[in-house]
Amino acid sequence: MTGRIDAMRSSGVLGQLVRFGIVGVLSTAIYSAVYLPLVYWVLPEGRAFLAVPPAFLVAAAFGFFAHGRWSFQGHGSREAGAVQPVKFMVVQGFGMMLNALFTLVLADWMGWAQWVPLIPAMLVTPFATFALNRTWVFG
Repeated sequence: MTGRIDAMRSSGVLGQLVRFGIVGVLSTAIYSAVYLPLVYWVLPEGRAFLAVPPAFLVAAAFGFFAHGRWSFQGHGSREAGAVQPVKFMVVQGFGMMLNALFTLVLADWMGWAQWVPLIPAMLVTPFATFALNRTWVFG
């Protein structure tokens, strides 16, 4: 286990993961700040999944700049033009689809509390998007 941590530290992955986690916590706070008011005060009951796109868009905009400038600093390259932002948005779209699926199934279909989908959104989606961002977007 110690050898794996040392390898992650020397390759830069550990630092990236920690920075990604910090930005992820901030992104989750932003996501929640948009999502929760929409589901509790704006959208009709059973339509929580409609809050996912606007919440994800605001959080993803913050995430692109924070991840590109801090989480993955010194890793890979930064492409000029629209290629890298488009790749980032594809990854974020995948993450948004995961969160929409969690929300649709857990809150809308199963009738659980509307905050429950935030749990897999915090525990599953970040790891999936980290891997894709590190290898494909900022790699």
